[in-house]
Amino acid sequence: MMRLIPKLIRIRQPLTVVKFIVLVTIYMLLIYYKRLREMAVHAPDFAETPNMNEDPVGESTEFLETGFRLRHSNAVLDKTVIAVGTTPQIFKASSAQSPFTIGNNAPGELGKPVHLPANMTEEMKKAVDEGWQNNIFNQYVSDMISVQRSLPDMRHDWCKQPERYLRDLPKTDVIICFHNEAWSTLLRTVHSVLNRSPEELIESIILVDDFSDMAHLKEPLDIHFKRYTKVHIIRAPKRQGLIRARLFGARYATAPVLTFLDSHCECGVGWLEPLLDRIARNYTTVVYPNIAIIDDETFEYMTVDDTLIGGFDWNLAFTWILTPKREFERRNHIMEPVYSPTMPGGLFAISRVFFEHLGTYDTGLLIWGAENLELSFKTWMCGGKLEMIPCSYVGHIFRQTAPYNVAHNKHRNSVRLAEVWLDNYAKYFYYNINFDKGDYGNVASQIALRKRLNCESFQWYLQNIYPELEIPNNPVSAGEIRNLGAGANKCLDVNGRAMSGLPVGLWPCHGKEGNQHWFMTYAGEIRHGDYCLDYGGNFVIIFLCHGKKGNQDWTYDTANRFLRHVISTFCLAVSTNGEDLLVDICDAENMHQKWLLEKFDEPM
Repeated sequence: MMRLIPKLIRIRQPLTVVKFIVLVTIYMLLIYYKRLREMAVHAPDFAETPNMNEDPVGESTEFLETGFRLRHSNAVLDKTVIAVGTTPQIFKASSAQSPFTIGNNAPGELGKPVHLPANMTEEMKKAVDEGWQNNIFNQYVSDMISVQRSLPDMRHDWCKQPERYLRDLPKTDVIICFHNEAWSTLLRTVHSVLNRSPEELIESIILVDDFSDMAHLKEPLDIHFKRYTKVHIIRAPKRQGLIRARLFGARYATAPVLTFLDSHCECGVGWLEPLLDRIARNYTTVVYPNIAIIDDETFEYMTVDDTLIGGFDWNLAFTWILTPKREFERRNHIMEPVYSPTMPGGLFAISRVFFEHLGTYDTGLLIWGAENLELSFKTWMCGGKLEMIPCSYVGHIFRQTAPYNVAHNKHRNSVRLAEVWLDNYAKYFYYNINFDKGDYGNVASQIALRKRLNCESFQWYLQNIYPELEIPNNPVSAGEIRNLGAGANKCLDVNGRAMSGLPVGLWPCHGKEGNQHWFMTYAGEIRHGDYCLDYGGNFVIIFLCHGKKGNQDWTYDTANRFLRHVISTFCLAVSTNGEDLLVDICDAENMHQKWLLEKFDEPM
């Protein structure tokens, strides 16, 4: 149509030409306006999506057609932030907001903390409280920070040297699972991958929506990432939990390496190459980054201790431990990869072939919990290595508690882990749960997998991989403590009173462990998990074990079957009516003072 204009100019009716040019101009403006509308993403109504960032209108760029073209451009979706002291967009402040171009002084830039004013309005306080309640972190502050904020480069100079990593590194799929994640933290996770990863090393970023029911994680999320060709969103048809959601996402992966990230992370500069380098050199190496801490209140991106690696305790809980002296001696430089007994399960990379060789995760594990220890034990015991990579920095929000109840699932998962991988050492875990295994499902397929892979024993693991872990002494007894008076059918029972400071109860013996499982240690403690039988002169209670003897020091007189309290020299007894627990002067003729300790002095 534009080519007709020169011809029309030669026409001798000027008015007709002017009309035509006006029509053409209007037509072109309509096309341009339509183009802008297609490219801009607008925040839906607040009632529908409580945590979205509104994108500036007219931020058009040719970069939008490809997956990674936005990495080196400041013309990004999130080019405006809210001035300090105002309310983030998601809460629709009644006062005027002052957007400005992202700079080093913008909230949270360079990983700096954001502190809210002490004199917040009631509306602001309510919004802050709602954010904490929904996410167990300060969503209000998160929403004030750009989803593409800058971060400090924490890497040691050793990590930046030319030729440090192989030139021909394998590609990876990055799998990020989320369930009702806050908009700003999820987007910040994805954009940190986009912005700080070499384009040629990312096959795709697979976002797995684990059956979220928040509106902002539906169509708005699809619209936001529509322009990023390497970002793919898949949605689970029902709640899967983290473990199965990861496996669901892995089904869509095609790259030789799988990288798993939690949905509230921020990848640092040069985070990916050190991880892929280790797998490229040996595909049986599983790696996790040097995890920086993102403060859950201020969102400060904080430096970490390069000497911390993963361990665990006999509750089968992950712990951070100091790098042992033997690891410093093995390596030539402090920034070389560190052998780690276990890994924190939120962030790691693994060869897809080796992951499948190990049987991926135990599919009997539910929701969340113990999957990181399972994969750690599998890796070491079945022919692989697990390393923490000091040169790779990824920040993570460590919440004080999970936003949903996972205690039951973690218990079940830990029992499955113990049954399959801990061999005879499982008893030390069972002492801490009072041998209450519950229904942990069928583990036959996992035991068969371990046998098929010809994996090492757990004793080998402890001797070669984690010799620093202290092995508890076997207890003097483990099981029920039965009183021999009043028909010999009453047992010492916690009766749900742990942590309460209330008297310990008696209950008919049921032989099902749980509340009636006790173990007596060589230190003289009568324990139920982390709680001890305690007598301070009034009642026999159960109180947190302190390891200082005193009120918690008991001996067992095998001749008279007394449980004697050392300080008072009195004996544990049952009242004549068989209902109450008390402490009295020891009497060898009194059957109510005689106790039978299960598995006393027997091999465990």
